Amino acid sequence: MRNAFRFLLCLALISPVFADLEIGIVDVKGTGDSMPVTITANSPELQNLALLAFNTHGRFRPVASGGAYSINFALLGANQVSVAVTRGSAGTPVFTQTVSGTNARNALLRAADAAVTKITGLKGYFAGKLAFIGDRSGKSEVYTSDLFFGDLFKWTGDGKQVLSPRGSPDGRQVVYTSYRTSFPDIYVIDFTSRRVSLLASFKGTNSGGRFSPDGTRLAMVLSGEGNPEVYVGNAQGRQLKRLTNNQSVEASPTFSPDGSRVLFVSDAAGGPQLYVIPVTGGAMSRLPTNISKYCAEPDWSSADPSKIVFTAGVGKGYQVAVFDQKTGASKIVSKAPTDAIEPVWLADGRHVLCTYRAANTRSLYIIDTESGKATRLSPTAFGNAGSPSYLAQ
Repeated sequence: MRNAFRFLLCLALISPVFADLEIGIVDVKGTGDSMPVTITANSPELQNLALLAFNTHGRFRPVASGGAYSINFALLGANQVSVAVTRGSAGTPVFTQTVSGTNARNALLRAADAAVTKITGLKGYFAGKLAFIGDRSGKSEVYTSDLFFGDLFKWTGDGKQVLSPRGSPDGRQVVYTSYRTSFPDIYVIDFTSRRVSLLASFKGTNSGGRFSPDGTRLAMVLSGEGNPEVYVGNAQGRQLKRLTNNQSVEASPTFSPDGSRVLFVSDAAGGPQLYVIPVTGGAMSRLPTNISKYCAEPDWSSADPSKIVFTAGVGKGYQVAVFDQKTGASKIVSKAPTDAIEPVWLADGRHVLCTYRAANTRSLYIIDTESGKATRLSPTAFGNAGSPSYLAQ
């Protein structure tokens, strides 16, 4: 059965059990350093999208008038938007720029990112893309969209369980795990050619594919030698090097921002915890998160390499936590009424995507890790959406 039991145990490390709760539309208001901004545009569509975007950002608080900054957007053509930023009631000019995109919607989001960077110094995340798992068709499939569920596209039609889409650094590919052949194998979606190809189908189970920051390598979990272990290969899933070798179960590998280490989950200590190992091989060492007996699903911030986000067991449920390697401290950053799982960083190193999960529902949220503000992204009408990945543009 291709080590089916071992794979199910591996999945248990990266997919917490369901909490017996239901979830509704929740928008947790942030506190702290939010800045009032007045946002206007020359079309209702642009204004609504701009308001939607800025409402997700913990640094901003859109107001009807009297903002510390006023941000005006104007549609100039089919794929061009101008942005003008002024300061205070005097309307002191701060910044103007004309931005092009793939369409008017994308141009608006790029222009909004430019305004965010000019005002705060933070990298913008609005124009990034989402890859995620949705069941809109009745089966779990891989979808992409912009961050606010525009330009939605379904990429797979496997008709079988699919898991964990993860994007390449250039945003042109996504790797994911599928049971297309009734066994878990790793596939890659190429957005340019619009092709889905088999990437790893070795003896045993194949899961957890994740690109390195430079896109030349792939980390994955393979059980061909009898136990789920962490491997690193080239971007085509070949030239494999085994990194772990023990009787524990490993899962969820991801690279450090400089590509020198692999962060992963192991139950070597008796329960799932976070470990790192050099990409060249060597001894694995446990991260001292010291916050929960259940730590899984890690993601390492490229914007702030000191920060790692992960899922932590809290009471009878799960919440999103951040481990700061500078201070050695961990903190819970989500306030979900049910489980908050599967966190991944956005481009600014402050916000994360995650899945809010209850017994029968999954929804995608953005969480500001500094204020705790949480905003739902996936529309109720879409159905279940989870396992997010952020594709920078």
